[in-house]
Amino acid sequence: MKTLLTTLICIISIVAKADDASLAALQIADKARVAAMQSPDREKLSAIFSDDLRYAHSNGVVDTKASFIDILATGKTKYVGYDYEERNFTFPVPGIALMSGRAHVKAVTATGEMDSVLSFLAVWREEKGQWRFLAWQSCKLPTSIK
Repeated sequence: MKTLLTTLICIISIVAKADDASLAALQIADKARVAAMQSPDREKLSAIFSDDLRYAHSNGVVDTKASFIDILATGKTKYVGYDYEERNFTFPVPGIALMSGRAHVKAVTATGEMDSVLSFLAVWREEKGQWRFLAWQSCKLPTSIK
């Protein structure tokens, strides 16, 4: 019984340390993603975004990796503010991380300016040892909820 308990404690400790390392790596990767979106560089964005990226904007427009990099790099959309009000990470299965929360986002597009608080769900996937941004889905929160 003592051996079983010790083994379980060791396993839990190893898993907790792995999650801590993954969390730190994801926080760094997400910071790099936001910076790359604000100062768009095709190579940096390409390295951060998964080839399978599906980016569903709060207005319902859906971009792929290629189309999203294009609108950022050409300046069609400029993210000028990006501040998290809440950001949580969970690891439902190895190699997948869910990031959820609320963010105050300011952007300038061809149709005007956006200054909104968004509720979001993002998915990160570990690809060849690197966390890559796989999916984003957001919605604008009503002013009364902000």
